[in-house]
Amino acid sequence: MEPQNLTHVSEFLLLGLSEDPGLQPLLFGIFLTISWSVLGNLFIIMAVSCDPHLYTPMYFFLSNLSLADIGFTSTTVPKMIIDIQTHSRVISYAGCLTQMSFFMLFGCLGSLLLTSMAYDLFLAICHPLHYRVITNPRLCGLLVLVSIFISLLVSQLHNSVVLQVTYFRDVEIAHFFCDPSQLLNLACSDTFTNNVIMYIIGAMSGFLPISGILFSYSKIVSSILKFPSSDGKYKAFSTYGSDLSVVGLCYGTGLGVYLSSAVSSSSRKGAVASVIYTVITPMLNPFIYSLRNRDIKKALWRITMTIVSDPVYPL
Repeated sequence: MEPQNLTHVSEFLLLGLSEDPGLQPLLFGIFLTISWSVLGNLFIIMAVSCDPHLYTPMYFFLSNLSLADIGFTSTTVPKMIIDIQTHSRVISYAGCLTQMSFFMLFGCLGSLLLTSMAYDLFLAICHPLHYRVITNPRLCGLLVLVSIFISLLVSQLHNSVVLQVTYFRDVEIAHFFCDPSQLLNLACSDTFTNNVIMYIIGAMSGFLPISGILFSYSKIVSSILKFPSSDGKYKAFSTYGSDLSVVGLCYGTGLGVYLSSAVSSSSRKGAVASVIYTVITPMLNPFIYSLRNRDIKKALWRITMTIVSDPVYPL
């Protein structure tokens, strides 16, 4: 579509990951399969809520992370599946702003909860004698509430920046969801100030949490290296190494795509890379953090046995 000045935009066109008709069934199958990861997160929430053995700070943060992952995935994947199935890429202006708002909300919330989990792990390994005193229910609840407040603030700041744009030169978004940086790229007016504001917000909501995570894990690694037993070191690194790899995968691709969009014109490559932190990472979280965890498996087994043996829940 030839660029032109447009006013009173009522809808946008999401170009998705590929316009090749032959790839659409494959993309549909992949995204439909990924959407089932929501069940894994629901199982985690159910296990933590129903089993008193899991009433600990780590699983409290984990259940909230699962809830954030469900919201994060549900913001983009269902729309993508419907668009492929109906061959319609249209999204209303209000729907685009709503999707962008929830995307930023759940994305920022997930990163802050990962930071809280890293802090909890840091206290458990580096300060085990003071762990139960510091990580009391009041502090855990406060950390989650502060994370939600900051996420809402970041989300609304992004919304306010995009709302400043009143003229668009195109309605085609080279992405599978309404990315704020892509919307600013469609603006006719000079968006230098808005871009600066948005990337400052992104740095605050991205670099600050990852700094806290890296600090916590550096202290954790330092403590693990002091273990006298080589078996203890191996078990610790095998347990927490996968956690750190997921964090690196999520933040590495997320911040890379977020910052490179300011200098790169290849929007489609950015959209493909965005799949990793918007879809793949939330899908991996249930497996990395819980489904390979004995406590979660035991809790799910106890819940299953209770349902089977309870006559109130007949099969």
